[in-house]
Amino acid sequence: MAEVVRLPKMSDTMTEGVIVKWNYKVGDSVKSGDILAEVETDKATMDMEVYAKGTLLHLALQEGEAAPVDSIIAVVGAPGEDFSSLLSAAPVSAAPAAPATAAPIPAAATVIAAEPIAQPVSTPVAESATEESTDSDERLKASPLAKKLAQDKGIDIHQVNGSGENGRIVKKDIENFTPSAAKPAPASAAVTNTAVVVSGTEGFHEVNVSQMRKTIAARLGESKFSAPHFYLTLEINMDKATVAREQMNTISDVKISMNDLVIKASAAALRKNPNINSSWLGTKIRYNHHIHIGVAMAVEDGLLVPVVRFADNKSLSQISSEVKEYGKKAKEKKLQPQDWSGNTFTISNLGMFGIDEFTAIINPPDACILAVGTVKDTVGVVNGEIKPVKTMKVTLSCDHRVVDGTMGAQFLKTLKEYLEEPYRLLI
Repeated sequence: MAEVVRLPKMSDTMTEGVIVKWNYKVGDSVKSGDILAEVETDKATMDMEVYAKGTLLHLALQEGEAAPVDSIIAVVGAPGEDFSSLLSAAPVSAAPAAPATAAPIPAAATVIAAEPIAQPVSTPVAESATEESTDSDERLKASPLAKKLAQDKGIDIHQVNGSGENGRIVKKDIENFTPSAAKPAPASAAVTNTAVVVSGTEGFHEVNVSQMRKTIAARLGESKFSAPHFYLTLEINMDKATVAREQMNTISDVKISMNDLVIKASAAALRKNPNINSSWLGTKIRYNHHIHIGVAMAVEDGLLVPVVRFADNKSLSQISSEVKEYGKKAKEKKLQPQDWSGNTFTISNLGMFGIDEFTAIINPPDACILAVGTVKDTVGVVNGEIKPVKTMKVTLSCDHRVVDGTMGAQFLKTLKEYLEEPYRLLI
């Protein structure tokens, strides 16, 4: 008897998924445990197993299309078996794609400069783009994967020549596409005392919102507008921390970063200030006895926050090794749900980009997040003398429903003590 295959919920925040690749085609035999497809979730691209045994009779989605969690995406059964009643009982369609529009560019859109031309065009670009989009089914033949790759690479798919059947554009056409060189400017122009009018075209391109970006928008939007944030900023002298790090790296098997020191010091400060290591639950406040620190990491599609568990019980070298492994897995989209769940406090560090200070949005369910700036050379008063010093600014974002100003200030005071006298971390 035929069985339907539904899209599973592959992370705690997943609401829909995109089929990146089907590993089997209709007519192939599958068995329980086979990796049927690669699915893009809100966190990463993950393998999806099939638990039915038989012949793959039907695939409801093409590569690059999305569907809600628990949707029917495939049917497995005996060769030639009629499965139409299964689909009619629970019809499934792909999640709707964002319609083409000539409206103002949304904040998430990427703007690119248009190619200059010598003469003005007779038809506005927005109208032209809309016409091409409207007639795409009749005038453009391209596989869904080719369309997705073109969107990801910012390629106008209408400029690509297809090598497939009847001129259909396929994946390799996008991968091998080289944009034509910009048209040369006119060889000469009359020099006058009047302004020279340079004609050109306005342009933009839009990309579909990824599953990860949708989740970031939903979670952080909810956090920003539901949790009453307040912010505390403190400057820390990093002279001794810098020296300690250099000395440790002469004997450590793994290179310890300044961020590793911040993670360790934060974990120690949380142990002394347990009110910060908490969550707002509506009718209750949860005070966590364990310390799991989320470390914000930027990836191509957005932001991931893998978790260093029991950070207060780990050595600096252990923390460093774990964070580096998370960073590698994040870039390769190999993080698993257990890697990014369970955080009780989060650290976001933009110091490596030269950012002096910033404020971060609280990462639910945490009550606080620490924004870390760069370590920079400046001058300060040390024992009554003006001397060069290294300083770092940190800003603690707090949920005022859980944490009061004095609580946050005491946490930062403790953190400052640990970083300015790093030997305290060894006691």
